[in-house]
Amino acid sequence: MIANAATKPAASSPGFRTGDERLIKLTSSAGAKVGSLLTRQGRPNGVLRVAVVGGGCSGLQYKMDLQDGPANRDILVETAGVRVVVDPKSALYVTGSELDYLDALDGGFKVKNPNAATSCSCGESFSA
Repeated sequence: MIANAATKPAASSPGFRTGDERLIKLTSSAGAKVGSLLTRQGRPNGVLRVAVVGGGCSGLQYKMDLQDGPANRDILVETAGVRVVVDPKSALYVTGSELDYLDALDGGFKVKNPNAATSCSCGESFSA
């Protein structure tokens, strides 16, 4: 059996998994903003990468980036008309989160994360 798995062509699997909005969900305003940013960057089929990295005043912080497509081992979620990718380690921290966008002076992208035990006053970092 192991030999059969080794001879299977690698091109048949995309290298990423498909998830759903139980992992992460974008509001319609966040989806529209991400879509316009992707279009402006010339990446109409691109993805929003949401990751959790160490840092910030509460220990963990969100990192978001626009990319051409999913990487190996990513989890791909289609929500609010855009594609979002999360790596497996970050998925442990963002499961059930909602990403919103507020077009205001103190607005921007805001994450509502049910896994956050505490968050700092600026809303940029959290602890789990």
